[in-house]
Amino acid sequence: MPAIESLYSILLLWAILGYLAGSIPSGMILARMMNLGNLRDIGSGNIGATNVLRTGNKKAAALTLLFDAAKGAVVVLAARQFAGEDAAQIGALMAFLGHCFPVWLRFKGGKGVATYFGILLAVNWHIGLIACALWLVVAAVSRYSSLAALVTAGWTPLIIGFITTGEMFFLSAALCLLIYIRHWPNIQRLRKGTESKIGAN
Repeated sequence: MPAIESLYSILLLWAILGYLAGSIPSGMILARMMNLGNLRDIGSGNIGATNVLRTGNKKAAALTLLFDAAKGAVVVLAARQFAGEDAAQIGALMAFLGHCFPVWLRFKGGKGVATYFGILLAVNWHIGLIACALWLVVAAVSRYSSLAALVTAGWTPLIIGFITTGEMFFLSAALCLLIYIRHWPNIQRLRKGTESKIGAN
């Protein structure tokens, strides 16, 4: 975590803005705009890109991925520009929480993977690219989106500890913990061999 240099009122402001930005349900909005039905009634019922893909609309899934990632990235970049690195990381964490627990959906949101990657790319694009590459490799080999997310989230704090000054470590560790919590049902299905693979209905 970077040194706290901003006023607490400024940090609170970016925490609120981060949460509100993160809580925008991109998948739900796009599914309705493109007449794909209610995501809660499709596949896993999740609002993220993987479940949008189960509608068969790859364009909608790609846009959901893009917008969910952008939520985290925009908060980080804006907070860094107008406040500082401390506000950027606090805003990033709150954007992630907003995506996972949006007030508009009774705190039942997505699992945060796309937003996670948007945050990493904006905080440190080198780390972000490494994380994206790791996800792609695991997903290509296993065909499990959830497993790829879990492996990436678990390894990223270690990678940060090895190749950076560590300012991202606590943020990445907190996001890792939240990703594991949000993916707990997936972990159980992976253990039982009943987890859906990428592209499966």
